[in-house]
Amino acid sequence: MTCEIKSAYLAAEGLMDPLLNELEGVTSVHDQLILSTQPAKNAFWAQNVWRNPQFLNIKSINDAANQLKALQRNWCLYSYTLHRRAQLILEKLPPTNSKPICFPSSISAYPLGSFTLLDENTLLASADCSSPFPNGEAHFIEDKNGPPNRAYLKLYEALTLSGIIPKSGDFCVDVGGSPGGWAWVINNLSAEVLSIDRSPLSPSVANLAGVSFQKRDAFTLLPEEFENRRIDWLFCDVICYPEKLYDWILKWVESGICKNIICTIKFKGESDLSIANKFAAIPGSRVRHLFHNKNELTWLKVRDFSDYQQH
Repeated sequence: MTCEIKSAYLAAEGLMDPLLNELEGVTSVHDQLILSTQPAKNAFWAQNVWRNPQFLNIKSINDAANQLKALQRNWCLYSYTLHRRAQLILEKLPPTNSKPICFPSSISAYPLGSFTLLDENTLLASADCSSPFPNGEAHFIEDKNGPPNRAYLKLYEALTLSGIIPKSGDFCVDVGGSPGGWAWVINNLSAEVLSIDRSPLSPSVANLAGVSFQKRDAFTLLPEEFENRRIDWLFCDVICYPEKLYDWILKWVESGICKNIICTIKFKGESDLSIANKFAAIPGSRVRHLFHNKNELTWLKVRDFSDYQQH
């Protein structure tokens, strides 16, 4: 490489274009990994951001492993070429936990770096990555029987990244909740949940103690209705235009009635970077693409964000 690489970005499968649209200084693309001469940024569509990556000239598999261990303990491999050689390097490194996560769980306090082989004797490594999950992939132990759909995995991931979860005694509002995947998660955490949607909840969720339901247009729900009741969490996974969602969510933010808000920004066709920037500009919040998102982003405004979320 003849230029200095200051950051690298791992794109989710099928979402390379929106990530490229966010970035400047792109020098090369290695399968899903984008290299840039510009300092790392909180790219919305990045599955993982490699900050200040280093080129390591390696003489052997052992030499590669020793150089990585000299930087830090925990490493994740992103393999796109020379797979066998890369795997042999990984096997020389201290083992890391690669088992599916049991929700709820806290994020490891130990940083997880990422590396890849560019050619037989050149390794690119970053000890400082944005995601605590290997290659940004949050794999959870799945429940095949309880939730009515797989949307619950998005909430698993969002809450794990937030570092806090609803608890017993909390009152939560779940907008666009049908068929009830998010309400099922909230209920399993022993919190009370009011679900709002035009379509009913799955009976298996609707009949749970602590779950209530109102059939109505989500956007008719306004903070004034809860002046005499504390809302601990507002969740929203409703299908709508991002601009409409922004106008509605801003009313909740400005009301101050709820400190914890997580919602999904869904796109039809190409993503709109301008609306993502508007969400990200709301103080104390973050926008990111979760592993379990599709053509959508997740906006999080949660009290007591950990240092990880603030980077």
